Amino acid sequence: MTPANDDRILIFVGSYTAAGNGNGEGIGTYWRDGRTGELTPAGSLELDSPSWLTPHPTLPVLYAVNETAEGAITAVAIGADGTLEALNSLPTGGADPCHLAITPDGRYLLCANYSGGSLAAFALGPDGVPTVRTALVYHEGAGPDRERQEAAHVHMAVVDETGTLVSAVDLGTDEIRSYRLGEEGELIPLAVSTLPAGTGPRQLVRRPGTNHAYVAGELSASVLTVREEPPGTFTVESSVPATLNPGRENQPAQLELLGDRLFLSNRGPEAITEFKLDGVLPKAVADHSAGEWPRHFSIVGEHCYVASQSGDVVQAYELADWRLIGTYPIGSPAFVAPWRR
Repeated sequence: MTPANDDRILIFVGSYTAAGNGNGEGIGTYWRDGRTGELTPAGSLELDSPSWLTPHPTLPVLYAVNETAEGAITAVAIGADGTLEALNSLPTGGADPCHLAITPDGRYLLCANYSGGSLAAFALGPDGVPTVRTALVYHEGAGPDRERQEAAHVHMAVVDETGTLVSAVDLGTDEIRSYRLGEEGELIPLAVSTLPAGTGPRQLVRRPGTNHAYVAGELSASVLTVREEPPGTFTVESSVPATLNPGRENQPAQLELLGDRLFLSNRGPEAITEFKLDGVLPKAVADHSAGEWPRHFSIVGEHCYVASQSGDVVQAYELADWRLIGTYPIGSPAFVAPWRR
Protein backbone atom coordinates (compact mmCIF):
# COMPACT_ATOMS: atom_id res chain seq x y z
CA MET A 1 0.00 0.00 0.00
CA THR A 2 1.45 3.35 -1.02
CA PRO A 3 1.52 5.94 1.79
CA ALA A 4 -1.19 8.57 1.47
CA ASN A 5 1.28 11.40 2.01
CA ASP A 6 3.32 10.65 -1.11
CA ASP A 7 3.46 13.96 -2.99
CA ARG A 8 3.15 12.57 -6.50
CA ILE A 9 2.82 9.07 -7.89
CA LEU A 10 2.59 8.19 -11.56
CA ILE A 11 -0.57 6.32 -12.54
CA PHE A 12 -0.76 4.26 -15.74
CA VAL A 13 -3.99 3.68 -17.65
CA GLY A 14 -4.24 1.17 -20.50
CA SER A 15 -7.21 1.17 -22.86
CA TYR A 16 -8.84 -0.91 -25.55
CA THR A 17 -8.35 0.76 -28.91
CA ALA A 18 -9.97 0.21 -32.30
CA ALA A 19 -7.75 -2.88 -32.70
CA GLY A 20 -9.67 -4.44 -29.80
CA ASN A 21 -13.12 -2.98 -30.56
CA GLY A 22 -12.59 -0.13 -28.12
CA ASN A 23 -12.38 3.63 -28.43
CA GLY A 24 -9.26 4.36 -26.39
CA GLU A 25 -5.94 5.66 -27.67
CA GLY A 26 -3.40 3.47 -25.88
CA ILE A 27 -1.52 4.25 -22.65
CA GLY A 28 -2.00 7.40 -20.60
CA THR A 29 0.06 8.55 -17.61
CA TYR A 30 -1.23 10.75 -14.81
CA TRP A 31 0.37 12.36 -11.79
CA ARG A 32 -1.56 11.60 -8.61
CA ASP A 33 -1.84 14.10 -5.78
CA GLY A 34 -1.24 12.00 -2.66
CA ARG A 35 -3.45 14.21 -0.50
CA THR A 36 -6.51 14.74 -2.68
CA GLY A 37 -6.19 11.76 -5.03
CA GLU A 38 -6.59 14.07 -8.04
CA LEU A 39 -5.07 12.93 -11.35
CA THR A 40 -3.30 15.30 -13.76
CA PRO A 41 -2.37 14.17 -17.31
CA ALA A 42 1.37 13.67 -17.87
CA GLY A 43 1.84 11.77 -21.11
CA SER A 44 0.35 9.37 -23.63
CA LEU A 45 1.36 6.78 -26.19
CA GLU A 46 -0.71 5.44 -29.06
CA LEU A 47 -0.58 1.65 -28.92
CA ASP A 48 -2.89 -1.19 -29.98
CA SER A 49 -5.09 -2.29 -27.05
CA PRO A 50 -2.63 -2.24 -24.13
CA SER A 51 -5.15 -3.92 -21.80
CA TRP A 52 -2.57 -4.98 -19.19
CA LEU A 53 0.56 -3.16 -18.04
CA THR A 54 3.45 -4.33 -15.85
CA PRO A 55 6.47 -2.25 -14.79
CA HIS A 56 10.03 -3.53 -14.50
CA PRO A 57 10.96 -3.99 -10.80
CA THR A 58 13.93 -1.60 -10.92
CA LEU A 59 14.18 0.10 -14.33
CA PRO A 60 11.97 2.86 -15.81
CA VAL A 61 10.48 0.41 -18.31
CA LEU A 62 6.84 -0.57 -18.71
CA TYR A 63 5.52 -3.65 -20.52
CA ALA A 64 2.18 -3.75 -22.30
CA VAL A 65 0.23 -6.53 -23.93
CA ASN A 66 -1.25 -5.75 -27.31
CA GLU A 67 -4.53 -7.65 -27.00
CA THR A 68 -5.13 -8.33 -30.67
CA ALA A 69 -5.61 -11.37 -32.90
CA GLU A 70 -1.90 -11.25 -33.77
CA GLY A 71 -0.77 -10.86 -30.16
CA ALA A 72 2.31 -8.89 -29.09
CA ILE A 73 4.08 -7.32 -26.16
CA THR A 74 5.59 -3.84 -26.25
CA ALA A 75 8.31 -2.42 -24.01
CA VAL A 76 7.95 1.29 -23.18
CA ALA A 77 10.45 3.71 -21.66
CA ILE A 78 9.10 5.87 -18.83
CA GLY A 79 10.43 9.43 -18.78
CA ALA A 80 11.09 11.31 -15.54
CA ASP A 81 8.28 13.69 -16.54
CA GLY A 82 5.80 10.84 -17.08
CA THR A 83 6.09 10.75 -20.86
CA LEU A 84 6.37 7.43 -22.72
CA GLU A 85 8.38 6.12 -25.66
CA ALA A 86 7.98 2.71 -27.32
CA LEU A 87 11.20 0.66 -27.33
CA ASN A 88 10.36 -2.59 -29.13
CA SER A 89 7.65 -5.18 -29.72
CA LEU A 90 7.71 -8.96 -30.02
CA PRO A 91 4.95 -11.43 -31.01
CA THR A 92 3.59 -13.49 -28.12
CA GLY A 93 2.88 -16.60 -30.18
CA GLY A 94 -0.82 -16.52 -29.35
CA ALA A 95 -3.93 -14.42 -29.86
CA ASP A 96 -5.28 -11.88 -27.38
CA PRO A 97 -2.57 -11.69 -24.72
CA CYS A 98 -4.24 -10.34 -21.58
CA HIS A 99 -1.81 -10.53 -18.65
CA LEU A 100 1.89 -10.06 -17.87
CA ALA A 101 4.10 -10.92 -14.90
CA ILE A 102 7.80 -10.30 -14.36
CA THR A 103 10.29 -12.21 -12.25
CA PRO A 104 11.61 -10.31 -9.19
CA ASP A 105 15.12 -10.18 -10.66
CA GLY A 106 13.82 -8.58 -13.86
CA ARG A 107 15.27 -11.31 -16.11
CA TYR A 108 12.08 -12.80 -17.55
CA LEU A 109 8.61 -11.65 -18.56
CA LEU A 110 5.64 -14.06 -18.65
CA CYS A 111 2.61 -13.53 -20.86
CA ALA A 112 -0.82 -15.19 -20.83
CA ASN A 113 -2.37 -15.60 -24.30
CA TYR A 114 -6.13 -15.79 -23.74
CA SER A 115 -7.49 -16.89 -27.11
CA GLY A 116 -4.21 -18.60 -27.96
CA GLY A 117 -4.55 -20.82 -24.88
CA SER A 118 -0.84 -20.54 -24.21
CA LEU A 119 1.81 -19.21 -21.86
CA ALA A 120 4.91 -17.46 -23.19
CA ALA A 121 8.21 -16.47 -21.57
CA PHE A 122 10.57 -13.72 -22.75
CA ALA A 123 14.15 -12.91 -21.79
CA LEU A 124 14.85 -9.30 -20.82
CA GLY A 125 18.16 -7.59 -21.48
CA PRO A 126 20.10 -5.55 -18.88
CA ASP A 127 18.24 -2.48 -20.15
CA GLY A 128 14.89 -4.20 -19.61
CA VAL A 129 14.17 -4.61 -23.33
CA PRO A 130 12.74 -8.03 -24.35
CA THR A 131 15.25 -9.85 -26.54
CA VAL A 132 13.74 -13.22 -27.41
CA ARG A 133 10.83 -15.50 -26.60
CA THR A 134 12.36 -18.37 -24.63
CA ALA A 135 9.31 -20.62 -24.24
CA LEU A 136 5.76 -21.12 -25.46
CA VAL A 137 3.56 -23.84 -23.94
CA TYR A 138 0.05 -24.67 -25.11
CA HIS A 139 -2.82 -25.82 -22.91
CA GLU A 140 -5.45 -28.28 -24.08
CA GLY A 141 -8.92 -29.04 -22.77
CA ALA A 142 -12.36 -27.53 -22.29
CA GLY A 143 -15.04 -26.94 -19.68
CA PRO A 144 -18.82 -27.24 -19.35
CA ASP A 145 -19.59 -23.72 -20.58
CA ARG A 146 -19.76 -24.27 -24.35
CA GLU A 147 -19.46 -20.57 -25.17
CA ARG A 148 -16.66 -19.56 -22.81
CA GLN A 149 -14.87 -22.87 -22.23
CA GLU A 150 -14.74 -24.39 -25.71
CA ALA A 151 -10.94 -24.42 -25.47
CA ALA A 152 -8.08 -23.40 -23.20
CA HIS A 153 -8.01 -19.69 -22.26
CA VAL A 154 -4.99 -18.69 -20.20
CA HIS A 155 -6.01 -15.57 -18.28
CA MET A 156 -3.17 -14.94 -15.85
CA ALA A 157 0.47 -15.78 -15.16
CA VAL A 158 1.57 -15.65 -11.52
CA VAL A 159 5.26 -15.70 -10.53
CA ASP A 160 6.20 -16.65 -6.97
CA GLU A 161 8.65 -14.68 -4.83
CA THR A 162 11.56 -16.93 -5.84
CA GLY A 163 11.01 -16.16 -9.52
CA THR A 164 11.29 -19.84 -10.42
CA LEU A 165 7.65 -20.97 -10.12
CA VAL A 166 5.04 -19.81 -12.64
CA SER A 167 1.34 -20.66 -12.29
CA ALA A 168 -0.98 -20.17 -15.26
CA VAL A 169 -4.68 -19.63 -14.53
CA ASP A 170 -6.79 -21.20 -17.30
CA LEU A 171 -10.40 -20.01 -17.54
CA GLY A 172 -11.20 -22.45 -20.34
CA THR A 173 -10.07 -25.68 -18.69
CA ASP A 174 -10.84 -24.89 -15.00
CA GLU A 175 -7.19 -25.48 -14.14
CA ILE A 176 -4.12 -23.88 -12.65
CA ARG A 177 -1.03 -25.24 -14.41
CA SER A 178 2.31 -24.65 -12.72
CA TYR A 179 5.76 -24.64 -14.30
CA ARG A 180 9.35 -24.36 -13.21
CA LEU A 181 11.08 -21.47 -14.95
CA GLY A 182 14.48 -22.75 -16.01
CA GLU A 183 17.74 -20.82 -16.05
CA GLU A 184 17.41 -20.30 -19.81
CA GLY A 185 13.76 -19.25 -19.59
CA GLU A 186 12.27 -22.65 -20.40
CA LEU A 187 8.88 -23.60 -18.88
CA ILE A 188 9.05 -27.07 -17.32
CA PRO A 189 5.66 -28.66 -16.39
CA LEU A 190 5.33 -29.15 -12.63
CA ALA A 191 1.69 -29.66 -11.58
CA VAL A 192 -1.91 -29.39 -12.77
CA SER A 193 -4.56 -28.38 -10.23
CA THR A 194 -8.18 -28.95 -11.21
CA LEU A 195 -10.87 -26.58 -9.91
CA PRO A 196 -14.63 -27.26 -9.77
CA ALA A 197 -16.15 -27.58 -13.25
CA GLY A 198 -17.48 -24.28 -14.56
CA THR A 199 -15.41 -22.10 -12.22
CA GLY A 200 -13.77 -20.25 -15.08
CA PRO A 201 -10.79 -19.08 -13.01
CA ARG A 202 -9.58 -15.62 -13.99
CA GLN A 203 -7.09 -14.49 -11.35
CA LEU A 204 -4.99 -15.96 -8.53
CA VAL A 205 -3.63 -13.95 -5.60
CA ARG A 206 -1.30 -15.48 -3.01
CA ARG A 207 -1.49 -14.38 0.63
CA PRO A 208 2.07 -13.51 1.72
CA GLY A 209 3.52 -15.51 4.58
CA THR A 210 0.99 -18.33 4.21
CA ASN A 211 0.32 -21.31 1.93
CA HIS A 212 -3.12 -19.95 1.02
CA ALA A 213 -4.29 -18.09 -2.05
CA TYR A 214 -7.54 -16.82 -3.54
CA VAL A 215 -9.01 -17.40 -6.99
CA ALA A 216 -11.59 -15.23 -8.76
CA GLY A 217 -14.06 -17.49 -10.59
CA GLU A 218 -15.37 -15.45 -13.52
CA LEU A 219 -17.94 -17.98 -14.71
CA SER A 220 -19.07 -19.22 -11.28
CA ALA A 221 -19.11 -15.66 -9.85
CA SER A 222 -17.24 -16.84 -6.79
CA VAL A 223 -14.08 -16.46 -4.73
CA LEU A 224 -12.26 -19.70 -3.97
CA THR A 225 -9.86 -20.18 -1.09
CA VAL A 226 -7.11 -22.60 -2.09
CA ARG A 227 -4.23 -24.17 -0.19
CA GLU A 228 -0.90 -24.34 -2.01
CA GLU A 229 0.91 -27.45 -0.88
CA PRO A 230 3.41 -28.35 -2.20
CA PRO A 231 4.36 -25.17 -4.12
CA GLY A 232 2.52 -25.02 -7.43
CA THR A 233 -0.24 -27.43 -6.38
CA PHE A 234 -3.57 -25.90 -5.33
CA THR A 235 -6.42 -27.56 -3.41
CA VAL A 236 -9.81 -25.88 -2.97
CA GLU A 237 -10.86 -25.36 0.65
CA SER A 238 -13.94 -23.15 0.27
CA SER A 239 -15.99 -21.08 -2.15
CA VAL A 240 -18.13 -18.01 -1.47
CA PRO A 241 -20.25 -15.79 -3.76
CA ALA A 242 -18.46 -12.88 -5.40
CA THR A 243 -20.89 -10.28 -3.98
CA LEU A 244 -23.10 -9.71 -0.97
CA ASN A 245 -26.15 -10.13 -3.23
CA PRO A 246 -25.56 -13.09 -5.57
CA GLY A 247 -28.08 -14.25 -8.11
CA ARG A 248 -27.76 -11.65 -10.85
CA GLU A 249 -25.55 -11.97 -13.91
CA ASN A 250 -21.99 -11.27 -12.90
CA GLN A 251 -18.49 -11.54 -14.37
CA PRO A 252 -15.89 -10.92 -11.66
CA ALA A 253 -12.64 -9.40 -12.91
CA GLN A 254 -9.88 -7.89 -10.76
CA LEU A 255 -8.90 -9.41 -7.39
CA GLU A 256 -6.65 -7.50 -4.98
CA LEU A 257 -5.41 -8.36 -1.49
CA LEU A 258 -4.72 -5.55 0.96
CA GLY A 259 -3.76 -6.69 4.46
CA ASP A 260 -6.68 -8.66 5.86
CA ARG A 261 -9.05 -7.45 3.13
CA LEU A 262 -9.84 -8.74 -0.34
CA PHE A 263 -11.40 -6.55 -3.02
CA LEU A 264 -13.06 -7.92 -6.17
CA SER A 265 -14.55 -6.00 -9.08
CA ASN A 266 -17.86 -7.39 -10.33
CA ARG A 267 -19.10 -6.57 -13.84
CA GLY A 268 -22.89 -6.74 -14.02
CA PRO A 269 -23.56 -5.75 -10.41
CA GLU A 270 -21.17 -2.84 -11.22
CA ALA A 271 -19.56 -3.04 -7.80
CA ILE A 272 -16.33 -3.70 -6.01
CA THR A 273 -17.01 -6.15 -3.21
CA GLU A 274 -14.94 -5.93 -0.06
CA PHE A 275 -14.17 -9.10 1.90
CA LYS A 276 -12.75 -9.37 5.39
CA LEU A 277 -10.52 -12.38 5.97
CA ASP A 278 -11.75 -14.38 8.96
CA GLY A 279 -8.63 -16.43 9.51
CA VAL A 280 -8.06 -17.58 5.94
CA LEU A 281 -11.66 -17.49 4.74
CA PRO A 282 -13.12 -14.38 3.06
CA LYS A 283 -16.45 -12.94 4.22
CA ALA A 284 -18.16 -10.27 2.11
CA VAL A 285 -18.80 -7.11 4.12
CA ALA A 286 -19.67 -4.44 1.52
CA ASP A 287 -20.57 -3.87 -2.12
CA HIS A 288 -19.17 -0.53 -3.30
CA SER A 289 -20.42 1.25 -6.43
CA ALA A 290 -17.85 1.20 -9.23
CA GLY A 291 -19.23 2.61 -12.49
CA GLU A 292 -20.02 0.74 -15.69
CA TRP A 293 -18.23 -2.58 -16.26
CA PRO A 294 -15.39 -2.17 -13.71
CA ARG A 295 -12.72 -4.27 -15.40
CA HIS A 296 -9.73 -3.29 -13.29
CA PHE A 297 -8.96 -1.18 -10.24
CA SER A 298 -6.09 -0.24 -7.95
CA ILE A 299 -6.00 0.91 -4.35
CA VAL A 300 -3.35 3.58 -3.87
CA GLY A 301 -2.95 5.18 -0.47
CA GLU A 302 -6.38 6.25 0.71
CA HIS A 303 -8.00 6.12 -2.72
CA CYS A 304 -9.32 3.54 -5.17
CA TYR A 305 -9.11 4.08 -8.93
CA VAL A 306 -11.52 2.09 -11.11
CA ALA A 307 -11.27 1.49 -14.86
CA SER A 308 -14.94 1.75 -15.87
CA GLN A 309 -14.58 0.17 -19.30
CA SER A 310 -18.11 0.73 -20.61
CA GLY A 311 -18.40 4.14 -18.97
CA ASP A 312 -15.28 5.45 -20.74
CA VAL A 313 -13.96 6.88 -17.49
CA VAL A 314 -11.57 6.20 -14.64
CA GLN A 315 -13.32 6.95 -11.37
CA ALA A 316 -11.57 7.82 -8.10
CA TYR A 317 -13.08 7.00 -4.72
CA GLU A 318 -12.19 7.89 -1.15
CA LEU A 319 -11.39 4.53 0.43
CA ALA A 320 -12.72 5.38 3.90
CA ASP A 321 -16.33 6.03 2.85
CA TRP A 322 -16.23 5.17 -0.88
CA ARG A 323 -17.13 8.74 -1.80
CA LEU A 324 -16.65 9.57 -5.49
CA ILE A 325 -13.96 12.26 -5.67
CA GLY A 326 -13.07 12.36 -9.35
CA THR A 327 -14.13 11.23 -12.82
CA TYR A 328 -11.62 11.22 -15.68
CA PRO A 329 -12.82 10.67 -19.29
CA ILE A 330 -10.72 7.92 -20.90
CA GLY A 331 -11.93 5.77 -23.79
CA SER A 332 -12.48 2.09 -22.92
CA PRO A 333 -10.10 1.92 -19.93
CA ALA A 334 -9.04 -1.64 -19.16
CA PHE A 335 -6.23 -1.17 -16.63
CA VAL A 336 -5.24 1.39 -13.99
CA ALA A 337 -2.30 1.09 -11.60
CA PRO A 338 0.52 3.09 -9.99
CA TRP A 339 4.21 2.96 -10.75
CA ARG A 340 5.60 2.03 -7.34
CA ARG A 341 9.28 2.93 -7.51
